[in-house]
Order: sequence, then C-alpha cells, then structure tokens
Amino acid sequence: MLSESSQESRFLVKVVKKQRPINLNLQTMQFPVTAIASILHRVSGIIIFVVIGILLWVLGLSLSSAEGFFQVSIVMESFIIKLIFWVILTIIAYHTIGGIRHILMDFGYLDKTLAMGKITANIVFLLTVVLSILAGIFVC
Repeated sequence: MLSESSQESRFLVKVVKKQRPINLNLQTMQFPVTAIASILHRVSGIIIFVVIGILLWVLGLSLSSAEGFFQVSIVMESFIIKLIFWVILTIIAYHTIGGIRHILMDFGYLDKTLAMGKITANIVFLLTVVLSILAGIFVC
C-alpha cells in the first residue's frame, strides 16, 4: 500500500508535468520593474561584498604611513579610478535605498501590493539617479 504522502507526491508530479511553454532566452523576456529592482538589489549586494575588501585594503594602505597615503592619493587622482569610485558609490546608494524599501515593506509601513511595489521601485531608481549625480559632483 502506498502511504498518504506518496499519493500526494504522485498528484504533485502530475500537476508539475503539465506542458508549459519554455522560453530560456532572457533577451526576449519583459521583466517587470519590481523584478528588475529585486535582481539589481541582489547583484549590488554581491558587488558591495567584494568591493568592501578592496576598499578596506586601500584604507589600510593610506593609514599605514605617510608614504602609503601619498601613493593612494596619487592613484585616486586618475580619471579611471574616480569613475570606478563613482560607480561604487552609485551601487552603494542603490543598495541602501533598495534595502530601506524592503525594510519598510517588511515592517508594514508600505503595502505589499504590486502597485506599491512598482511605485517604490521607481522611487528607488529615481533617488539612485539623484544620489549618483551628487556622488559624481563629490568625486570630481
């Protein structure tokens, strides 16, 4: 005799095996703004995790001695390094604002509806652009 759980799993297997169209080409998919915001928040978190180690190493080098500070200050004057630093600041700004959005939704200050998700995702993108411009002014 089959147990009740195995009968349930048979039923679930039949439901899951329905023929559904499968499109694995990500370039043809239209992601909603909420999905884009969520994916970018995760990617920005991974990037920040990697970059924090590099930034701490640079900070340690600059604080180690006057010569180390001089080396870091010379490197930081390069346009490419300033551009990279601006991108890092933009990523940190996006991740911070997106994290605040998630916290506000989790604590119930914002509705967990699709409409509110779209509105807050667009607000996060808009605030990121504003902070990115301010970071560009700061870095230059």
